[in-house]
This record gives sequence, structure tokens and C-alpha cells, in this order.
Amino acid sequence: MDMAISFRNSTFSLLKPRTSSPSPSPSPSLLTKHNFGFNLSPSPITSTTLKFRHSRSAHRHRPIRCSVSEATEPAAEKKSQLMRRSDIRNIAIIAHVDHGKTTLVDAMLKQAKVFRDNQFVQERIMDSNDLERERGITILSKNTSITYNDTKINIIDTPGHSDFGGEVERILNMVEGVLLVVDSVEGPMPQTRFVLKKALEFGLAVVVVVNKIDRPSARPDFVINSTFELFIELNATDEQCDFQAIYASGIQGKAGLSPDNLANDLGPLFESIVRCIPGPRIEKDGALQMLATNLEYDEHKGRIAIGRLHAGVLRKGMEVRVCTSEDSCRYGKVSELFVYEKFSRVPAASVEAGDICAVCGIDDIQIGETIADKVSGKPLPTIKVEEPTVKMSFSINTAPFVGREGKYVTSRNLRDRLYRELERNLAMKVEDGETADTFIVSGRGTLHITILIENMRREGYEFMVGPPKVINKKVNDKLLEPFEIATVEVPEEHMGSVVELLGKRRGQMFDMQGVGSEGTTLLKYKIPTRGLLGLRNAILTASRGTAILNTIFDSYGPWAGEISTRDQGSLVAFEDGTTTSYALSSSQERGQMFIGPGVEVYKGQIVGIHQRPGDLSLNVCKKKAATNIRSNKEQTVVLDTALDYSLDDCIEYIQEDELVEVTPLSIRMCKNPKFAKRGK
Repeated sequence: MDMAISFRNSTFSLLKPRTSSPSPSPSPSLLTKHNFGFNLSPSPITSTTLKFRHSRSAHRHRPIRCSVSEATEPAAEKKSQLMRRSDIRNIAIIAHVDHGKTTLVDAMLKQAKVFRDNQFVQERIMDSNDLERERGITILSKNTSITYNDTKINIIDTPGHSDFGGEVERILNMVEGVLLVVDSVEGPMPQTRFVLKKALEFGLAVVVVVNKIDRPSARPDFVINSTFELFIELNATDEQCDFQAIYASGIQGKAGLSPDNLANDLGPLFESIVRCIPGPRIEKDGALQMLATNLEYDEHKGRIAIGRLHAGVLRKGMEVRVCTSEDSCRYGKVSELFVYEKFSRVPAASVEAGDICAVCGIDDIQIGETIADKVSGKPLPTIKVEEPTVKMSFSINTAPFVGREGKYVTSRNLRDRLYRELERNLAMKVEDGETADTFIVSGRGTLHITILIENMRREGYEFMVGPPKVINKKVNDKLLEPFEIATVEVPEEHMGSVVELLGKRRGQMFDMQGVGSEGTTLLKYKIPTRGLLGLRNAILTASRGTAILNTIFDSYGPWAGEISTRDQGSLVAFEDGTTTSYALSSSQERGQMFIGPGVEVYKGQIVGIHQRPGDLSLNVCKKKAATNIRSNKEQTVVLDTALDYSLDDCIEYIQEDELVEVTPLSIRMCKNPKFAKRGK
């Protein structure tokens, strides 16, 4: 049953903005709070009727202060001698991919005067990695800090893609609150659910930022409703459900407490961070404790451990104990110490508990280890992340063109690089394969592993990878496989072909709704991870490039049965040589080609997609026979444009008996020679 609940705006006397704000602060009447059906003061009330479809929304009739305020500190805190630092706020910015969190961080940095007035600043400052800039996504979490009204705010920008959920999970150990950025049209999406669930489990305070409020089809009331329902579904506490809502336009650098009344800057957002997110809870005089949450590497300084100091004081030159557990400890010395100020690391002589810092000098430190007091230090609980769901085989390059482009081609090079990746990529696993030159790499999804492949390729490695496979489990002699929630946003005219495609992949629809005023439909499916392999390109083809697919791991379920992920075979090169226009003109009648004329190919290389099931060998190097009879007119050869497949496309395309050859300059696909031998 739908139930109408009114949001009431009420003034909080203890939450007034600071008067020393350099930027124009919103008036006390603007600094309001969404309190569900409860009036906290006799001040004028403005109410907006919103609808909830959940019975629990009717039961919030008690005053709840802004998340964790000073007045509601638990009494147990005094017993354990813990105190809160009021001059620091540690926050992580979490969101679904492409909801604008990195752009919002840009605006926060610019308005906090992190850069000089005449300094050139590029877009998406925090996406410093070349791969992040090319793909337009955040892959690695980054630290920065700003100062607002004498309060230092440490900000961590996190990835939005579900495949990099491991980065987000461990970062939540360093913060006391999160900014949950939600698109003003799309509302909460699959990755929003995942990261919010983790934040609520850690007991963090949440400030919801409805971003892109300047979009023409923005629907802030629906988004706030959907977010509140999501909080309830995830079993949030009453205090967490009483979140502060901020409406913002990251690209314009504006924010406000109502969608129709934005300030000229992000002042309301900064005020909400200081007011609604508590300072770090620390043991100031206790024994030193710091959990290494992230790792960086510097050519001159070596390995750098990043984390938040939980207790005590850390000093430069201090001798410490590095612990994994009570039994396994070793000793080390802090050679250099850094804190984050503005957009860079700044050397520090000492760091007090509650702040985020970077430590140099301990060359063998790993993520999850504790830097503790040399005499009485005890380890903190280690970091746990969710298990990987997809695996791929990596092997040395055995193709005829091996060694032409790559610098590192041996199995030892490949092994060292893969095991080195485990030091900072906690959500990834590497195991030795069936042979000495094969390794099995497991990750959260194909993109998680593809980013590793792309990085290795740019570093000069040359190797081969097999098709992605899901990691199944056996429980009580029953075979279980991973299932994911797939959300597809598709225009109505292409909905039929997309629904048919998802049905073939064993997907089960559980929700369908219209989105905005653009004639777009949102479909939600529960689908086996196997069914998602190679699905992205198929959906783009079926919807003429208009559909948007997002996925997130849901749970393990019973084996769904056989799934056919590809209906067509491959066109395979018949011999080594250089392709000719003459040969390609007849070959393209058999299907779509991956290569053009004048390209070197080898026997067994995949040169195109066959238009029928089953593979077909072609001679793409055949030359026109030269005769002494001159023709009246030379025949004009018209070739179709070759398909340009990226690394992600190739990995989606290949099947069990095929491999992707990865080199610094080329990406080729070929048939796996081991399968050919088995067939004989």
C-alpha cells in the first residue's frame, strides 16, 4: 500500500553554520534536515508530500539528530578513553559509475583554493592515470585534502565500477563518513547499492548528494524516495536513515538544501560534511596503531604505506613493530612521513591519531598489516574483501610473431609481474596453472582483469590470455554459480530485441519501469555471470548503440543450465603471409573481416567473423595470377571497412578454443593450438 509521508524542514539550534566562513554561508533557515514526519521546533514548516512503498517508513516519529552529533555520543566511549577530533573529517566519495563524483571533487578542490588563480587545471584532476583519462572512469582510489573553516577534510575519491569494489571496501576502513553521490535522473543504481551496503555495515555516517540537478529531466523527489527505500532494504539504523540530502551540480560548482534554491558555491555541501560527519574517534595517549590500507610505489622512496592513524602519535625516524597477527610481527623504522595537504603529499615530523598519512621506510609492508608501537603495540583486524567471480588464464606468447614488440616475454617475467600485482590489488588472486608457463588470474569481473592486461601491455609485456570463465562453487554436492543483477536502460523501440537477448542468456526479469520523460525503459534482471560474458556488444548491436548495461554481483545460485554465448564461428587464416586486396575481396563474402590489406598474418590467426556457425579457414594472402594477356580494364576492388575490436571486445568475443595475443603494439586473436592437438 502506498503511504504518504511528509518531509518537514526544521531548524536545528546546535547545527548553525560557522560565522567565520569565507564563502557566503546559507542562512540558518536553509540549513535544514529531512526528518520523517516529525517537527523539531516551532519554526515555519514547509512540507513536500512524497510517496513510499515501504511499511517501515511510517514508524519514524522521533527526533533524530544529524547522523552522529556530539549530543548523542555513546557513554561507552568514556570508558574506553576514546575521544573525537573535531578539527578533522575523513570522508570517501562513493557512487555508481558516471554519476559525477570525480567532477564534484574537482569543484570542491577549486573552491577550496587548492590551486593558484593562474594555474592551469585540467578536467577530472583526480583521474591522473592515463588509462583512467582514456576510458573516463576511476580505477584507483586517490587521496587529497582541503581546509574549510579551520577543519581539515581528507577526501578519498573511489572507483564507481563494480569490478573495482575491492578498492572501495578497503578504503572504508580509513573514514568515518561517506558522500553518496546519486544522479538526479537515474537514482540509485546497482553499484550504489553495493558500496552503500558496505558503508552501512561499517557504521559510517552518510550524506546523500543528488548530483546533476541541472539536468532538464531531473526528478529529485523520486531519487530521495528511492535512496530512502534502499537504506531500509539494506537494514540501515534509524540514525543512518535520517540522512542529510544535498542537491548539487558538480560541473557548475553549486549546491543547496533544496533543488530549487542552490547557493552560488558548494558552501552548503562543506557545511553538511563538517556538521553531519563525525570527527575520527581516537585514543590519543594509547599505543601506536595504524592499518596499512593502500600502497603506492616511488622510485626514490620505495614502497609507501597509506592509512589512518587509529591511536598514538607517529614520528619520523621512529622504530615500530609491523604485525599481521599477534604471533607474526617484525620490526621496522619510519624513514619519512607525509600527510595530505591540498593536492599533494607534504612531509611531516609527526602525525597525531585521526589523520591520514603516508609512511616510507618499511619495504616489505603489505595491505592489511598494522604499524604498531615497538613495545606494546597490538595489531588491528585485517582487511577482508569479497571473493572473485571470474578467472582467466595467462600464458607466454607462443605465436610466430613472438618477441617482435615486447620487452618481457618469458614465463618468469610474467610470473613476477602477476604476483607483484597482488601486493596492492586485494580483490585479485593468482594461481599456477596446469603447465609451468600458465597462470590463472581471478578477479571481480572481466573489466577488473582487462585493466591489468592493458597496464601490463603498456609496460612492455607480451603474453596470451584465454576466455573468461566463472568461478563455480560446490555446496552439499550441488553446483552453484555466481548470479548478477543486470540493469539495462534502453529506448522503448529496441526493448523487444534486448528482452529476447537477455532471455536467451537465462536472465529473469524482476522489475521494469519508465525513466524520466525521454521514452526510456529500465529493465532489471537476475542473470548468471556466464550469460553476461560477451553480452555488452550484443546488446549494443541489438539496440543500435543506445542501451546502457550495468551489472553487480548478487549471490551464488543453482546452475542455470547451458548458455550459448555466440552463434557465429570464426574466419581463420590458412597460411602465413601478407594480406592482399584480391584475397580479401572474396573472403569478405564469408563474413566480417578484422583486418585490411597489407597486414602480416600467421596460420591459425582469427581474421574475421563467419556468418554461419562453425569455423572456416581462408587464404587471405592469395595474389592475383600474373599472365601475359593484358585485360582491357583492371577490375576495381571495393573492400568493406574492417571491424576495429578493442582489447575488451576481443576478450568478450573469444571462446574456449581461442586465445587473445597481447603485445605492446598489437592485439590479435588466434585458435588455441592445444585444442587442435586434442582434436587429432
